[in-house]
Amino acid sequence: MCSLCGILGGNEHWADAVARPGVYTRNHERVDRRRERARRVSAANIILASFALQLSDWQGAAFLLSSRTGKTDVIEELGHLWPAAEAMIGRGCDPLDEALIERMEGLRHG
Repeated sequence: MCSLCGILGGNEHWADAVARPGVYTRNHERVDRRRERARRVSAANIILASFALQLSDWQGAAFLLSSRTGKTDVIEELGHLWPAAEAMIGRGCDPLDEALIERMEGLRHG
């Protein structure tokens, strides 16, 4: 799609809860949608910490991906997070890597 259509079409990701007729979500209220967005940021940060990265919400309109050295990238939607993380650290960043999952499970149970 062209950039103009992307702007006019809105910046909602397919996984975001939206209050629109015909769209099922439990989060009809704005505060509930923001709370859900905060939970997604928190979940992403658990994984990103393994790569020395951090994600934050920017006014409910975008995300900021930051490294410990202060490098920051604006992420429009969570679908762009992992490629941006890989570009920032200069290596693969697979949140489904078995070794990463095992290490995280060990932290949770240890």
